[in-house]
Amino acid sequence: MKSERGIGIIAFIFCVLIIGMFVAMSVYLIRIDNIVRTKFEGQRWDIPAKVFARPLEIYTNAPVNQEDLSQELKMLGYKNTESYAKTGSYVVSGNEMYVHTRGFDFGDSVEPEQVLKIAFNENAIADVSATKPSSTGIARLEPMLIGGIYPQHNEDRVLIKLKNVPQPLINALIATEDRNFYKHHGISVRGTARALVSNLTGGKRQGGSTLTQQLVKNFYLSPEKTLKRKVNEALMALLIELHYDKNEILEAYLNEVNLGQNGNYSINGYGLASQFYFGLPLRELNIAQQAYLVGLVQGPTLFNPWRNPEGAKKRRDIVLNNMLVMGTLSQEQYETEIARPLNVLAKPTLGPARFPDFLDIVRRQLRTEYQEGDLTNQGLRIFTTLDPIAQTRIQDSFKISVANLTKSNPARLKDLQGAVLVTHPENGELVAAVGSTQEFTGFNRALDAKRQVGSLLKPVIYLSAIESNRYNWASPIEDSQINIQSEGKTWTPKNYSGGEHGVVPMMTALANSYNLSAVRLGQEFGMSTFINHLKKFGVTSTIPNYPSIYLGAVDMSPLEVMSIYGNFATGGFKYPVKAIRSVVDANGHLLDRYSLSVQPTIDPSDAYILNYGLQQVMRAGTGRSAYATLPSSLGLAGKSGTTNDTRDSWFAGYSGNYATVVWLGLDNNKATGLTGSSGALPVWTNVMKQLRQKPVNLRQPDAVTWQWIDSGSGDLSASGCNNAVYIPLNRNSIPTRASACATSQYESEQNTINIDSTQPSVPQDDNYSDGGYIHESESDTDADSSNQPRMISSGNYAN
Repeated sequence: MKSERGIGIIAFIFCVLIIGMFVAMSVYLIRIDNIVRTKFEGQRWDIPAKVFARPLEIYTNAPVNQEDLSQELKMLGYKNTESYAKTGSYVVSGNEMYVHTRGFDFGDSVEPEQVLKIAFNENAIADVSATKPSSTGIARLEPMLIGGIYPQHNEDRVLIKLKNVPQPLINALIATEDRNFYKHHGISVRGTARALVSNLTGGKRQGGSTLTQQLVKNFYLSPEKTLKRKVNEALMALLIELHYDKNEILEAYLNEVNLGQNGNYSINGYGLASQFYFGLPLRELNIAQQAYLVGLVQGPTLFNPWRNPEGAKKRRDIVLNNMLVMGTLSQEQYETEIARPLNVLAKPTLGPARFPDFLDIVRRQLRTEYQEGDLTNQGLRIFTTLDPIAQTRIQDSFKISVANLTKSNPARLKDLQGAVLVTHPENGELVAAVGSTQEFTGFNRALDAKRQVGSLLKPVIYLSAIESNRYNWASPIEDSQINIQSEGKTWTPKNYSGGEHGVVPMMTALANSYNLSAVRLGQEFGMSTFINHLKKFGVTSTIPNYPSIYLGAVDMSPLEVMSIYGNFATGGFKYPVKAIRSVVDANGHLLDRYSLSVQPTIDPSDAYILNYGLQQVMRAGTGRSAYATLPSSLGLAGKSGTTNDTRDSWFAGYSGNYATVVWLGLDNNKATGLTGSSGALPVWTNVMKQLRQKPVNLRQPDAVTWQWIDSGSGDLSASGCNNAVYIPLNRNSIPTRASACATSQYESEQNTINIDSTQPSVPQDDNYSDGGYIHESESDTDADSSNQPRMISSGNYAN
């Protein structure tokens, strides 16, 4: 009896244990199943934000020549071939090109894959024909990927849909990694048993995994090699196969598998691997290239084509042979593909960002508007304003120009640094940015180099004079010594040449960058007026309340200088500098469109008159050497800037469609020996030569009239009179006196003038434009503020 009772108790306990184990197992399976489904059906990957350049627009009369288009296509990885049958190919036939585009999803619109026939004249597109209709008449190439903003776990991938994956790649993967993929239910019993026995007995570690198990291992589990992990792998594989069909599993695998390493970032998925190894989209790879990518599954490091090209090719050939054995490759195809070289790139395409200075500006703008997590894992697509052709040419030109300057004084200038910014002033779009003469280190001088700007700020003083209606460009102003009391100290500014120029026309003072006349005018209108203008124009740095600010004793970045000169280039409107056009999420939904933002800052009449003065700086003043290589018909406008002991060399100026700022200096703030005209101006000129320029063409406001003015007195004059200059004036500032030479031409006996409302054309002759008074002694042609006067009371202005 006792024996039966004992057996019963044991049986009961055994049943309880069995039930308990079943319940525990059920709970465990439910938990695992929840993990599997949550991740597989949710956001599977952290996808970094991808940053793109502007797309090149193709349309009739577009300012794109054949060389520009060829360069853009090469940068995008297009192949110049005998046939344009495949996407990513183009054919050149005389002055015509046939381009088979890849198409692109911009989020708010989709550019179709199509063939374009493009005819060129000398400097533009003459005609465009396309295989797909367009309501706008504009075709866009896909934008160049210029970088990404990566997640903390350092993974990168380009998601692909199974329908877009070439069938040979799928065939190669199945033939090599899992020939029974479409037959099993997630695990290979034989392979798993073999691996378990080997691992438990201490033998060589073995795999035996199906594609589903490989996906589980990479997708859900840690890399530890334990019995528990192997059991979890099998259970999860079974659960995945229970819930999802084979195609869903295969698509996930194709995007998850690790296929290499790019510095700190892993290359995951075939979409990114195709770009990394071959610089091409997946669908443009030949069968041999696809087979190589499949071979990488067994060891991306072992079969690295740059370190082990022989082993990489052998592994590729094994994959091709697997395809032959499985019947997915004919003997003829096999012989063709196995004869091909690897054809990988000379170096990976996904190294450091191609344009890191520009990308840094984009990142900073984004981080003021988006959470870090959105940028690193939501798969955002950032479409920027970067022109990759312009950027490439500008950064090459910049480095060559700086190298040439360094050769002139290698001991002093061996570490010469600089920055360049180029925008379209009519909308504020940043075209190109260079923040260093060397490799990008994180210190972006276009944004981070806060340096004194010297004479770049003088146009702001002359603007105040124009706005007062008391001055015109021929008005006599005094360039003589001045002493200013500030905070109990005396400040005595000096000219670059050290001397004085007496009474000079206002145009002469600006064109030759005289310090004393600028300070006198600045004092007349006051520091508060000067500071308010700078703030209105976009300066955000602290502006000290010392009179030496008239001569540029203010620390600013090149970006802030660009903000100021943008107001001049547009005729009195502020368009904030922007590097981003739009942001699209992973589902193609437009999140933000960075629309045009504009604010009036200068009366158009005053801006028009100021523009004329800045043009005379280029025609006959400190900027005139630019016309040695650039055509004078452009009507360029600009200003040089030099600071104490030639520590900083600046030039800022614009054409009709580009505004450019250049800064040069040493990071240790020592003297360079370069003025704005001898240092930054040659760099500025070479940068502007890289771009297709349009002439400055500000609309003349109705309130502006052109008049003959006597450059000695500022009175009205007439054609043919000595010292007569032809300049734009605000109608409210027309002198009421006339010179003796001009008196007979006017009706009033008291020399009161009746002005003809007509607006005669502006003389274009260079000698005529300078009116006989612009040219001064050679010592003052670079007369900026290289001996920048400073407040005696503060060492802060020594820079």
